[in-house]
Parts: sequence; C-alpha cells; structure tokens
Amino acid sequence: MLHAGERLLLKASIHKQDRAVATRRELIQAARAVFAAVGFESARIEQIAAKAGKTRGAFYANFKDKEDVFFALFEEDLMRDQRRIVADLSAAVNLDEKIEILASHLDEWLHDRERLLLNLEFKMYVIRHPRKRRRLHELYMEMCTRCAMQKLNSLIPDADVRERRRLTTEMGAVIDGLALNTMFNPDGLSREQRTGLLRLAARDALRNACSSG
Repeated sequence: MLHAGERLLLKASIHKQDRAVATRRELIQAARAVFAAVGFESARIEQIAAKAGKTRGAFYANFKDKEDVFFALFEEDLMRDQRRIVADLSAAVNLDEKIEILASHLDEWLHDRERLLLNLEFKMYVIRHPRKRRRLHELYMEMCTRCAMQKLNSLIPDADVRERRRLTTEMGAVIDGLALNTMFNPDGLSREQRTGLLRLAARDALRNACSSG
C-alpha cells in the first residue's frame, strides 16, 4: 500500500503526463489550422505555438520541426479512419461489398476540405524540395501503409507488403487527383460521378491485389 507521500507523488506524475498529452494534442490541432490557413511551407513554428497558446519551447519539447508535427496529425487522421472503416469491411461478405464500402469511405475524404488541403500542401512542399523528396516520401508511405494495415488486412488478407503499398499508392493517387479537381471546380463532377470513379478505381485495385495474392 502506498503511503500518503507516495500517493501525492503518483498523482502529481499522472497529472504531469495528462498535461503533456493535452499539450501535444493542442499543438497538433493548432498546426492543422495553421497549415490549412497559410500553407505548409509558409507556416512558422511561432504561429503554431501561439495558436495553441503555448511557447516555442513547448513545441520543440514535442516535435522536431514542422515535418514532424505534420506526420503526427496525418497519422492521427489515418488511425481515426481505420477505426471507422475496419468494422464495416470485416462484416462485408464478398469483394463487391468491400469495394462499395471503400468507395463510400474515400468519397467522405473528398468532403474534408481542410484535410485535403493539408495533404496537397505537404506534397507540394516535398516537390519544391527535391533533396528531401526521397526521405519524406518513404516516411509518408511507411506511415500510410502502417496505419492502414488493419484496413488492408480486411481488404486483402493474403497480399504481401508490396501489394499493400501498391494499393495504398494507387488509391492515394486517385484521391489526390479528384481532390485537386473538386476544389478547383466544385461543380465539375457530381457526387455520383465522383463515387463512380472511386468505385472503378477501388474495384481495379482490389481485384488486382486479390488475384496477385
């Protein structure tokens, strides 16, 4: 049994950990807003810290740089997506049902303007800095594949790592293209047309993956 002094120390330690978690979460949310407002490259660490009501030191206590906080917020989004879709995919009885679920899920992404802007902004940043491209691309793909692993297991349980990365790359390319065109010309494609294109892309990618497995 803990003595009174030990209980106080334990309580203080837990409170400190909770504050650290809250600070990190607030910085991630602030970075999300700043990146979407001014762009990834133009955003400054001071802006993110101020938006969160924190100091520059608090930022660096949690993240190395803007790239680090971007990956943290992007990973947070991917993990949230995974929790939402895996149950539906696991309940699907055949490939056609999985295709419909995946297409519907991807269509939801196209309505999250802030998230789409973040993703496109980061990729433009990588394009403008070719010396960083290989490293950042590999980090990006590793995170996408790792975070989507449970979802990919539900979609293509027998596929190897190469097939999983291919599927992630293909669907990412479709989403990027539709996202860019939808934001540029919102009335260009109806929701039914976008869903139809996503359905075709999902069907092609999943059938290829399943036949390869």
